[in-house]
Amino acid sequence: MQILICEDDIKQRQHMESVVKNYAATQDGVALALSVADPVQVLDYTKAHPNGNGLYFLDIDLQDAPMNGLELGAKIREEDAYAKIVFVTTHAEMAHLTFKHKISAQDYIVKDKPHEIETRIYECIQVALEQHLQDKQAQMKYFKVDAGGEVWNIAFDDILFFETHMSIRHRVILHTVNGKIDFRGFLGEIEKLVPEFYRSHKSYLLNVDKIRLIDKQTKEAVMQCGNRALIAQKKMAELVKLLG
Repeated sequence: MQILICEDDIKQRQHMESVVKNYAATQDGVALALSVADPVQVLDYTKAHPNGNGLYFLDIDLQDAPMNGLELGAKIREEDAYAKIVFVTTHAEMAHLTFKHKISAQDYIVKDKPHEIETRIYECIQVALEQHLQDKQAQMKYFKVDAGGEVWNIAFDDILFFETHMSIRHRVILHTVNGKIDFRGFLGEIEKLVPEFYRSHKSYLLNVDKIRLIDKQTKEAVMQCGNRALIAQKKMAELVKLLG
């Protein structure tokens, strides 16, 4: 889970950075992605990482900025429906405005209680992380494989690609991060079940998210685990475009 801070008071920002880094040092799955005074930089990051499930700590009163924290929070919500937003401010009386802007803030931390700030930030991160893991689990998709009398549910995130068996008809090899599964099937039918994957070749169906690089000389996609999958010449340009 990526954590972002937008705070124009440098001492406050450094303190918040320290709290977040201390937490991240003891907890896997948490990282400080950005800590700035400029709300535009935060918004640019959000646009570049849509639906990133980020946790945002935003100061409301951003001096000399093109927008205040409430406006920034509303724009973040437009870009990332799953964002967790926490306001850190001296203006306790402005809490109700988060409802007016339809931001659905996770929490509201008041700066005039410095002894509580560190504890509240820790609590916010813990709650957001738990929600992030729940959201991730809920969004995770699975592919069901019936192989040799055993039924497997393989998470999409663990799949590298599907390959038509070269020597046995009506057989498909599923390549995963943990190994291979050989089962009866047809690549055309599988393609309909997993529209998120890309048919790079008549014999290969790829999880684009798992491509590490494209070797144009050998016309192959090199996957995260080093496995290679063929790319038809007519598919090369489109696949390169998909990878951005």
